[in-house]
Amino acid sequence: MSVARLKQAAKESVSGLPREFWWLWTSTLVNRLGGFVATFLAMYLTVDRGYSAMFAGLVGALHGLGGAVSAVVAGVLTDRLGRRPTLLVSQVSTAVTVAVLGFVQDPVAIAVVTCLVGMTSNASRPAVQAMIADIVRPEDRVRAFALNYWAINLGFAVSAAAAGLIASHGYLTLFLGDAGMTLLCAVIVFAKVPESRPERGGAAAGGGGGDGDGARDALEPEVGLGSVLRDRRFMAVVGLSYLVATLIQQAFVALPVAMGAQGLSSTDYGIAIATNGALIVAVQIPVTRFLEHRDPAPLLMASALLIGGGFGLTAFAGSVGMYTVAVTVWTLGEIINSPTQMGLVARLSPTHARGRYQGMYSLSWSLASLTAPLVGGTVMDRFGSDALWASSAVVGVVAAGGYAALGRAMRNRPEAGGSGGEGPGSVVDIGAGVEVGVEVGAVAEREVSAGGGAGAVGVAAGNGAAGASSGGARAVGAGPGPGAGAG
Repeated sequence: MSVARLKQAAKESVSGLPREFWWLWTSTLVNRLGGFVATFLAMYLTVDRGYSAMFAGLVGALHGLGGAVSAVVAGVLTDRLGRRPTLLVSQVSTAVTVAVLGFVQDPVAIAVVTCLVGMTSNASRPAVQAMIADIVRPEDRVRAFALNYWAINLGFAVSAAAAGLIASHGYLTLFLGDAGMTLLCAVIVFAKVPESRPERGGAAAGGGGGDGDGARDALEPEVGLGSVLRDRRFMAVVGLSYLVATLIQQAFVALPVAMGAQGLSSTDYGIAIATNGALIVAVQIPVTRFLEHRDPAPLLMASALLIGGGFGLTAFAGSVGMYTVAVTVWTLGEIINSPTQMGLVARLSPTHARGRYQGMYSLSWSLASLTAPLVGGTVMDRFGSDALWASSAVVGVVAAGGYAALGRAMRNRPEAGGSGGEGPGSVVDIGAGVEVGVEVGAVAEREVSAGGGAGAVGVAAGNGAAGASSGGARAVGAGPGPGAGAG
């Protein structure tokens, strides 16, 4: 590919997005540039403090427990109070708790404060993801989620490499640096990012969402957490996301412990794990352009196999180079999985329940943060690290099978409710969750309740199908021609 074509591709990847998105993107980048603590917490506890892998796993699980609680609560607050207040409170409280964690000495205090860090830090996730869905046009969302994910990993790649060097001179600097960067992120949001929560009968504050008109918003019912839980398609996505997340979480708990047990240093771990962020920064955007117009079911299957296989390869690693190879393999799976799955979540989320849906999706990662460290630490202490890596490969195969089943079900079986539901007689393709373009008309979202659930329906252009407002494009079943899970 010529330089001119590369420049044109880069320009197309970043053009057409609203200014509010770019300020949110900047705050994300700043936050991740200072994201030292979560990456090195396990090594800090086992190498610097001398605690066991099981204790490190317990502390990591408490971090996940805090995140699990806040994912649901913050999702509700995001819808009720607004995206911006939820985001600001989360960031300021995260800065405070991370700084405190650097000073506490007692193991009980470390565990309690770590739980608070998990709670405050994860509270921002539903707000950020809902805000992106609010301010970005549906046809641009996969690109926006991918760019935000790209910023996360650009910051992660830099912070992981830098943190490994900084930690060699003392871990307290990591905690204080993390707190300072998170506080700077809050300042950016306060100064530059407006509230974007859509009002019923009106558009999002950012003006870029283009989700539909006031009549459609007025028809959309109130959605509670019970309705989200009854949305079968969405909860299937959440469950499969949990399996994948349990694997990826091992990179931040089991992987550093295993490397430390082999005599490798925090700098060695920083180099290996920085490969993850660096690879995502290098290829995420061009790969996303390839992914967004293809059937996601085989892509999600392939991603699960790559992630499981990559962690399985870790059993054969004994040097920084081999660990880097294993990280590269599972990173390729993460690159495929994240934009595809996050776009699906955005499509399945009704306009006025985006916070709740994104909170429930974040819960899958928080529960993985809770259970993965416990399982990983226990397996490593009792059976050795090789058993953990072999089990990871098996989980990847199971997740791939789940994505295959979900793809078949969404292509061949009609739903009568839930946010993906179209009602009797319809056939839904999983591609509807990923294809963010619209065929005709102004309505691009499936935001009107179907069958009393929390779901939304696509509106066939010109015929007012399913009792929704007329004139909209049929967004469901569009098939192949959108980002984030993570963390």
